[in-house]
Amino acid sequence: MSVLVDVADVPARLAEFDRGYLLTSRDGLVKAVSVRAVPEDEGLRITTPGRGSVANVGANPNVTLVFPPLEDPGMSLLVDGTGTVDGEDVLVAPTGAVLHKPVA
Repeated sequence: MSVLVDVADVPARLAEFDRGYLLTSRDGLVKAVSVRAVPEDEGLRITTPGRGSVANVGANPNVTLVFPPLEDPGMSLLVDGTGTVDGEDVLVAPTGAVLHKPVA
């Protein structure tokens, strides 16, 4: 089951979650790292996700953030976006988001 989340509501929804995962890809390989996303005016800041993730975003700006539920059962927040490199950080401009609950 999935519920669409308005992109404008993503910063508020993040308050319901803790750490998540930044998924980046390059040359067909996907990298996932544990991160915190901090809302900013134009999107979400991922502070120092690591050199590999930053390099991947530089090569392919399409990213996904996955925030698992804090309670079981619960819904995960999935955010697709466009990433840009800002020094050692990644800025993510969300392009779509859903709350997702796996079918039991």
